[in-house]
Amino acid sequence: MDKRILIISPYDALSHRYWHQGIVREFPNFAFEVVALPPRYFSWRHRGNSLSLAFDPLLAQPYDLVLATSMTDLSALKGMQPKLVGVPTILYFHENQFAYPPGRNDEGAVERQITSIYSALAADHLVFNSAYNRDTFLSGTKALLARMPDHVPHGIVEKLGENPHVVPVPLDDDLFRMDATGNPPELEGLSIVWNHRWEYDKGLSALHDIVTTLIDTEINFTLHLIGQQFRDVPEIMTRVMDLLKDHGSLGQTGFITSRPEYLDLLARSHIVLSTALHEFQGLAVLEAVAAGCIPVVPDRLAYPELFTPEFLYKTPGDAVALMRQITHGEIASADVSRLSWQTQHQAWSELLKSSSI
Repeated sequence: MDKRILIISPYDALSHRYWHQGIVREFPNFAFEVVALPPRYFSWRHRGNSLSLAFDPLLAQPYDLVLATSMTDLSALKGMQPKLVGVPTILYFHENQFAYPPGRNDEGAVERQITSIYSALAADHLVFNSAYNRDTFLSGTKALLARMPDHVPHGIVEKLGENPHVVPVPLDDDLFRMDATGNPPELEGLSIVWNHRWEYDKGLSALHDIVTTLIDTEINFTLHLIGQQFRDVPEIMTRVMDLLKDHGSLGQTGFITSRPEYLDLLARSHIVLSTALHEFQGLAVLEAVAAGCIPVVPDRLAYPELFTPEFLYKTPGDAVALMRQITHGEIASADVSRLSWQTQHQAWSELLKSSSI
C-alpha cells in the first residue's frame, strides 16, 4: 500500500503552493492529501489555523506522515485532532517569525513567535529551506526565551537545534531547459527583472536608489517590475515607475498571471535584481537564474549561501557597478542546478520515506 502523507499549508502563498505541488508531482507513488487555507488575513491565519483546520474530515483519516508548513499551529492542532497524535510529523520552514525587518507592523509578533516555538516542539523533525532560516529561527528563539520572566525550561534551543535539516524548495527542472537570451546586452540593451511582491520588506527604498543611480549612467536598460501587487500600491513604487517612464526604461509591470509568459520574460532577460530585506530562500530570484538571468543580489539574508561574492552588492552603487560589468560581459551567470528537482529528489525522497529521518 502506498504511504499516505498529509500536507498542511494553512497560509498557502505562491511559494508554499509551488512547494507542495512539486512534491505531489515528483512522488506519484505516494498517496497525498493536501489541506490548505487561502493566503489572506495573516494574523488570523497564523493564530486561528488550528481552529479552522481541526475539524476537517481529511485530518481524521489515517496517515503515515504529516508534512506541515511552519505557519501551522501544530501543538493546538494535535490537541484538537487526536488522530494526528502519534503520526510522525515534519515541520517545514519556508520562513520564520523572527527574521522580519524593522518597519513591519509588529502587533502580535511575540505571540506568533511563541506559537512557532510550540509548533516546533510538537513536531518530530524540523526542516528549513536555508541555513539562514535555520540559524535565525534558533537565535530568535534563544533571544525571545531569554526575555520571558520565569519558568522557562532549560535546553529548549538545544533540543530544537539537535538535528534540524536544511533541504531547499527545489526548482522545476523545465526551468533549466529554457532557451535563455543570447542577445549581447551592450548591443540590445540590458533587460532587468525585479520580480518581488510590491511591499516594504522587498526593499523598495533600495530599488528607488538603484534606479536613480542607474539612470545617471550610460547603460541602456529596461527594467521590468513584476510580482504580486495589492490594492494599495506603495507611493515609492509609483515614484520608481515615474522615473523609469521619464527615462524611457520602464518595461512590464505588475503580476504576470500566465506562467509561460512569465518564464518567457525571464528567458529573454539578462539580470534578475533583488533588493529584499526579507528573504529565506529567494525562489523568484532562483527561478530567474535557472532560466538564464545573472543575479544582482544584496550581500545579506540567504543570498550569500546561494551565490558567490561576485553576484553580491552592499550599496546601490555596487549594484550598478555589477550591472556595468555584466553589460561588458565580465560576469557570467550563476549555476543553481544543485537546487533542481533532479538534484534534490533524493533528499526529499529520504525525508518522505523515512519516519525516523
